[in-house]
Amino acid sequence: MNQNLRASRRPATLIALVSAVAMLAACGGGGDVDIDTALLKQLEAAAPGAGVGYFTLPSAGDLAAIPQDPRNRLTAQKVSLGRLLFHEPALATGARRPEGMDTYSCASCHHVGAGFQAGRLQGIGDGGVGFGVKGEARERNPSYLESEVDVAPIRTPTALNSAYQTNMLWNGQFGANGVNVGTEAQWTPGTPKQANALGYDGVETQAIAGQTVHRLALDAATAERLGYKAWFDTAFPEVPLPSRYSAETTGLAIAAYERTLLSTEAPFQRWLRADYGAMTFKQKQGAVLFFGAAGCVACHTGPALNSMTFHALGMSDLTGAGVIASNDAAVEHKGRGGFTRQDSDMYKFKTPQLYNLKDVSALGHGGSFASVEAVIRYKNAAVPQNAKVPATQLAANFVPLKLSEAEIAALVDFVENALRDPQLARYVPSALPSGFCFPNNDPASRVPGMC
Repeated sequence: MNQNLRASRRPATLIALVSAVAMLAACGGGGDVDIDTALLKQLEAAAPGAGVGYFTLPSAGDLAAIPQDPRNRLTAQKVSLGRLLFHEPALATGARRPEGMDTYSCASCHHVGAGFQAGRLQGIGDGGVGFGVKGEARERNPSYLESEVDVAPIRTPTALNSAYQTNMLWNGQFGANGVNVGTEAQWTPGTPKQANALGYDGVETQAIAGQTVHRLALDAATAERLGYKAWFDTAFPEVPLPSRYSAETTGLAIAAYERTLLSTEAPFQRWLRADYGAMTFKQKQGAVLFFGAAGCVACHTGPALNSMTFHALGMSDLTGAGVIASNDAAVEHKGRGGFTRQDSDMYKFKTPQLYNLKDVSALGHGGSFASVEAVIRYKNAAVPQNAKVPATQLAANFVPLKLSEAEIAALVDFVENALRDPQLARYVPSALPSGFCFPNNDPASRVPGMC
């Protein structure tokens, strides 16, 4: 949440609003009706002329309403294929060791139970074993050297609501358009960033480049062997046969699926659709604060409550004890500046979406927060964790909010519970053409009934 409004300039506090509403309720007044009206006014002020529609997610089945790359138009056939490929361990053909073959998938690090993030501090693809309920029990395979394990030096971003990102990753490096127009000099040949030259938006670019990064691959022979050939023929009839079964079409199908991962059943989204009983009174209090005095909406906006803006908030990096291949010098720790090489971008990280954060136990680009409450308290105090980040680089609105305990509690309730879609399992396939277990297929991960 953004902190762009000092306490000294705030209007009547949330507690004052709550007290007024409570008095109305005690006297036979509106209660929820009054706070619903207050929240509607806050939303109108946050999106002049657009109203609640500005924050409302479309149905996952309304493909025409979902933001999409004009070169990868969404179709039901692509989405269905992508749903399978996203969870398919049979794509794990580039494992560093034989025991890693056919054992991991995109969903290993973007699991539904963790809101399509990693369910542990650091996501593990190739070189991991075990899983648990949502990835919390996944560990390094002892037969792999630490340097051989497929891990990232930064927290795994979520695939949830990714349709509302023109550029992907914490530094925004994937995607030829949006904020990356003019960054062509950084699309280094021989690196994953070269995939930007294909001209796609970020979701598609990441899905294509990610296959090489994460040792995944599919070709015509593999598609035939696994029973995917007909799926590709249906999803990409316009693509010539020599290139129909490729990393590019695989990535386009996965991206199409990812764009439909929308948290439409979160209580706040239901409230936006006029189900005014979907949120509790306390959650509505938090929403009034989020869209009003706390100023969170200045950065966390639109249907996904995110934005393509980058800010330095002095959060710690993903390093130290418990981190596989910990590297203090990793370029990823420099945020946007690590990609653009511009001093003004150093230590700035992209504003993330806020749905289903309650499902993970590591938040921030370095996983340095164990809960939503910890993040909110950090931003309320505005005392940086990371000594590497110069004070001159910190965001101008990273200032103490001076929220009361009651206000913090209401804001936490809104973000944790009103922004949590409890039905994300609707996006997961029941089985795969390969017959493999998913998201992982190693012996320690297999669960009866999942394959």
